[in-house]
Amino acid sequence: MMDDIAASAGASPTTGSSLPRVYVYFDDPDSEGVIRQALSDLGLSESVFKPGGLPAAITDRSERSSPRLMIVDVGKAKDPAAEVGDLIGMCDPTTAVVVVGTANDIRLYRTLRSAGAAEYFFKPLVTALVSQTCDAILNDEREPDDEHKELKARRGRLILVLGARGGVGATTMAVRTAWRLADNPPRAVALVDLDLQFGDAVLQLDATPNHALRQALERADRVDDLFLERGIIHVTKRLDLMASLEPLDEVITFQEEDFLSLLDTLRQRYRYVVIDLPMMRAAALPGLLSMPSFVVLVSDGGLASAREIARLRQRLGANTPEHTIMHVLNKSGGPGSLPLPEFTRGAGQAPDVIVPWSRDIAAATNLGVKLKPQCPILDSAMSPIFARLSGEIVRTPRSWLGKLFN
Repeated sequence: MMDDIAASAGASPTTGSSLPRVYVYFDDPDSEGVIRQALSDLGLSESVFKPGGLPAAITDRSERSSPRLMIVDVGKAKDPAAEVGDLIGMCDPTTAVVVVGTANDIRLYRTLRSAGAAEYFFKPLVTALVSQTCDAILNDEREPDDEHKELKARRGRLILVLGARGGVGATTMAVRTAWRLADNPPRAVALVDLDLQFGDAVLQLDATPNHALRQALERADRVDDLFLERGIIHVTKRLDLMASLEPLDEVITFQEEDFLSLLDTLRQRYRYVVIDLPMMRAAALPGLLSMPSFVVLVSDGGLASAREIARLRQRLGANTPEHTIMHVLNKSGGPGSLPLPEFTRGAGQAPDVIVPWSRDIAAATNLGVKLKPQCPILDSAMSPIFARLSGEIVRTPRSWLGKLFN
């Protein structure tokens, strides 16, 4: 283990060696008895059983780490698929959710599977079927169909935030995105600041940098759960940060394969991994740029930014279902900004998101997200990004005049 990493307080939100492998949230004693017997047959005597069904499971996930397997009763849910989708979004990527309900409906089964459920059983439950499914999930011996392959290989979603030039606000966008995704509903999110000498993510999150990120990139073969527990900076219960602030007189280099190895480890532990990617690093990481990901390009309204956005779009290529690009025009209308039609001509196409120049946004950036977690102007402008990533709709408070005329 790397001895000079400062030990972090508390465990990672996605790590806990003492956590039982199975949690069961039941709604009726008959189903509880069948599940108990099925898990007992597998030797899983330390499984946790809690009454309350789906609501209890959602409440629990906001307070504790995710187990390997959850069995959840949705018999009383008004919209089982949507609520199961919310629950899965709060869990680690490696958590499998088995759903129990009262409806013998193939459409519900398909909808739940599409939402990410590993399996659906309707009551009354059969002990042998429950036991067989749980055994397959816990031992990774699932059926070789496409849906099961996708579930088995599931990783946290990768988000790359790339500034066209320095000072355009890419770190602000990365920090706000990570904070929002981790906050409501609570989901495990990791933010990685790849500017190891000048990065501002620690400032905006009021955190203290360490050397763990540099050491992980230089010795990827020594990265394990204990290293991450000690090296990761815990910002909130669900938001973790990897950020270093290395001496200015040192040259920081690393191999892309080492970073991709670290990234794979993080994506097994977190629902979202947000990378604040400086332009100077991007050129040396072609494999990262070609990975399935959600890419946020950030620019201001200047002529040089328009040129760089056009070049970046050409480098990254067209949108595909696995590789989505959104361009954020930040500080629009601020000093040095081109009129929007001229900027669009220079960039090759119109921006997807426009964040206006605003004193409130500048103040929020300077104060950091911990001191000013709410910034309605910025949150409203960024709502298309939040919606694309998680389906979240940001509603900003209306003015008193709007309420009056409503």
